[in-house]
Amino acid sequence: MPSDFALKAMNASHRVLLAVTFGKVGWHFGGMPVLELTTTGRTSGEARSCMLTSPLQIGDGYVIVASRGGDDHHPAWFLNLQANPDVQVAVGGKPRRSMKARVATPDERAEWWPTITAAQATYAGYQKKTTREIPLVLLEPV
Repeated sequence: MPSDFALKAMNASHRVLLAVTFGKVGWHFGGMPVLELTTTGRTSGEARSCMLTSPLQIGDGYVIVASRGGDDHHPAWFLNLQANPDVQVAVGGKPRRSMKARVATPDERAEWWPTITAAQATYAGYQKKTTREIPLVLLEPV
């Protein structure tokens, strides 16, 4: 499973790519839009940002997958938004927008998961690596 250091290094590399290309490269990955999610640290109260892909968009909302590469632990950003669902999201280099995060209901997950894994088989592989059910999160504009 990816270490915290590896995840932070990937995020830093992604930000460097965006910076050196003046945002022309890095806002799409594997056929998915990339977004910058900013949560409030559940312990620190400080803003925490990470780069994520959205394999499914619903209206003006974005579905993100709390996979952490198939790790048995939830990603920190997921724990943060559980504590405070008010988040900021930037997509395509546009300004951040306020959004509300919520975990998909069991019915929503049952509907969305096959669509996501059909288009992005990597997520199905992540689910096989762990016994936890990987949550799906819907980010909705407020």
